[in-house]
Amino acid sequence: MNEAILLAGSVILICILMNRFLEKIPVPSLLIFIALGMCFGENGVFRIVFNDYAAVNLICSVSLIFIMFYGGFGTNLQAARPVLAQSVLLSTVGVAGTAGAVALFAHFALQLPWLESLLIGSVISSTDAASVFNILRTNKLALKYHTDSLLEVESGSNDPMSYMLTSVTLSLMAGQKVSLVRVLVQQISLGVLCGILIGMAAVWLLKQSFLESQQNRTVLLFAVMLLAYALPSVLGGNGYLSVYLCGIWLGNTKLSQKRYLVHFFDVLTDVSQVILFFLLGLLVIPAELPVLLLPALGIMLFLTLVARPLVVTALLLPFRAHWGQIGIVSWAGLRGAASIVFAISAVLSGVQTRDNIFNLVFCIVLLSIALQGTLLPKAARAFSMIDHNEDVAKTFNDYQAESDVDFIKIHLGNGHPWCGRTLCQAALPPELLVTMIVRGEETIIPDGTTELKAGDLLVLAARAFEDREHISLHEVNVERGDRWANKALAELPVPEGRLVILVKRGVETMIPAGRTVIRPGDVLVLAESLPKPQKND
Repeated sequence: MNEAILLAGSVILICILMNRFLEKIPVPSLLIFIALGMCFGENGVFRIVFNDYAAVNLICSVSLIFIMFYGGFGTNLQAARPVLAQSVLLSTVGVAGTAGAVALFAHFALQLPWLESLLIGSVISSTDAASVFNILRTNKLALKYHTDSLLEVESGSNDPMSYMLTSVTLSLMAGQKVSLVRVLVQQISLGVLCGILIGMAAVWLLKQSFLESQQNRTVLLFAVMLLAYALPSVLGGNGYLSVYLCGIWLGNTKLSQKRYLVHFFDVLTDVSQVILFFLLGLLVIPAELPVLLLPALGIMLFLTLVARPLVVTALLLPFRAHWGQIGIVSWAGLRGAASIVFAISAVLSGVQTRDNIFNLVFCIVLLSIALQGTLLPKAARAFSMIDHNEDVAKTFNDYQAESDVDFIKIHLGNGHPWCGRTLCQAALPPELLVTMIVRGEETIIPDGTTELKAGDLLVLAARAFEDREHISLHEVNVERGDRWANKALAELPVPEGRLVILVKRGVETMIPAGRTVIRPGDVLVLAESLPKPQKND
């Protein structure tokens, strides 16, 4: 137990410290986390023997729930509406077509039995949302013809179809009689129904007055996410489809203080991705991979260069898609964590396969991320699909939550120079806007003729400062007998390049002026500008 906690803490710390470095290399960061897991694993530097497929399946499945929910939560339906039909076709018919094409290749080229070939095709038939989101955002790839929205919706919604095909194939391999039509109808209908109903109920709860605390709202949403997966799964529906649709419903509903929810789930999803890919790297035994490298390479190349392009072309041509769009959508079909998690489920089901399906799929995913993920930005340029006039952030639903507007408050005391003047007469900079005035129990939405009075609390809107990484804040405690005690701020020997921006006095906080007298027990907050790193030409 203690060793596991030590390992988890060490890995998370390493990943955080590596984050800045990973942003500067062209290789997808998720590939680095897999390599890190392999480094800790049985054939790695630390030689940790770990083969608990059940534990990894549980942890990775939960991580996948977080990733899929946030994928839906961040999907901007308004931006995706022009390509919504294409996205749905790719995530359903496209997944089935890809699975069938790979099954044909595996059967005839690798001489595998039909059901085992279909199992491989089903497991790797979906594209990876985490990899696609990560590459689009990291490289700021805004694509023409709403293609970034198309890829986002497709990669976020095609895992349920892949999961259903995998489940049906495993049942057939176990000798069970399965009605494909009944299973698909049951899983899809229950998944859609539960996802939308739970999403609607969550929206209603979030708008109630008894959830005033942002912490309660965040915990509620966390519980809703788990419920959206578990309930349909217990009833025989598709939990992944449900949690994705629930995320879409919540993400596209106007909620107050959505920024805090976005920040929480952004961090949660990032940690989930790190844990997921690290555990998959830790579970695999690299010494067993070389024997499967050629079959995996063959399947990956067929999937990337033949199956995916054929399916994408067949589905997008009727919409008169541009050939550049077809090309980039074909290349962006990265395989990822969901495929490996589904492969683990196949191993745990006990079905017999000629090769270790986990190792085979692991190699396919590794090659896909390494080749397609690394070359995706270059492919976008080669197909002339980069839109330099757009911002890829608009594709994601949290774009609005990332507004560069902040709110500040000013209390007008007796003798304040603004008292007795209208807003038009107050010497406000043009970049500041008074959005609200709180006067006793009254709340006023002002205009230029509103007169300001002593005791008013003004709420102002201003553009936020974005370059926060080059501002350092630190505190100074003023003790009794300190040379700073009982002196006005203007008299203090504040080092050059620093500014006292806040004075904490008990439970009170003050924005200081030069005449503010510092008292023993005060805590001063100083701001210091850090130099920007020099760029190498």
